[in-house]
This record gives sequence, structure tokens and C-alpha cells, in this order.
Amino acid sequence: MSPQSSPDERPDAQARAEAAAMRIPDLANADPDIQRRARWLTAEWLLGAGETQFHVTQREGRIEGFQRGPFLMRPWTFAIRADAPAWLEFWRPLPAPGFHDILALSKHGRLRIEGDLHPFMANLQVIKDIVTTPRARP
Repeated sequence: MSPQSSPDERPDAQARAEAAAMRIPDLANADPDIQRRARWLTAEWLLGAGETQFHVTQREGRIEGFQRGPFLMRPWTFAIRADAPAWLEFWRPLPAPGFHDILALSKHGRLRIEGDLHPFMANLQVIKDIVTTPRARP
């Protein structure tokens, strides 16, 4: 690690990003506002955190499955993928400009959105709220 490397570029950034991502189902399912607004979202989607993929099964807003990959030939509707340091900055209580929103991360080339964009865009705000849940809690 170079002296100018940020703490999020250390080798343990991947493990910390995975740990934060693993908290998403419990945090999102425990939030009544997210559950109310996500009730129309039924999809299987992928969250990519660096080298690790998480397959999310969401039924009527509730996250019923959150499996850690890798996956071979497992279908998903849309995918949201970013490198581990980008997710760690995104999940800070006050992220840096350009890291505050998944669309900002995409604009700056740190996050990719793939697959069927219709269900993603139709549920954009609630998906943003779901992936932001680790930010609100230490």
C-alpha cells in the first residue's frame, strides 16, 4: 500500500464491503417505509461488491433471499455492480461528492447498471434506499 492510498484501498476493503452488503437484507426488511414503498417490487437482481456477487430475491418488497456468489448461469433481472472501495465510500455517513448516489457513481464510471432497466427505473428510489441502508447505521 502506498503512503497516499486511502484506507478504503487496503486489501481488507473487499471484506469490509462484503460485510456491509450482508447487512442490507436485515436493514431493508426492518424498515417499514422501505417495505411500504417496495411492495410492488418483485425481482431477482444482483448486487456486485467488488469481486463478490450477491443474488437478491425480492418478493413484494421483502428481501427473501440474499445469497453470496459466485453464480454460474443464475438468472437475474438487473444488476448493480461497483468496486469495493466505491461501495465503502458510498456507505460512509457523509460520502464524498460523486459517491452519494448510485447514479452519480454510474456517471463517474465507478458503478455499472446492467440488464432490464425497466423494473430498475420503475423502482429507482426504493432500490436506492435499499442499497443505502448500511450508510444509516454503524
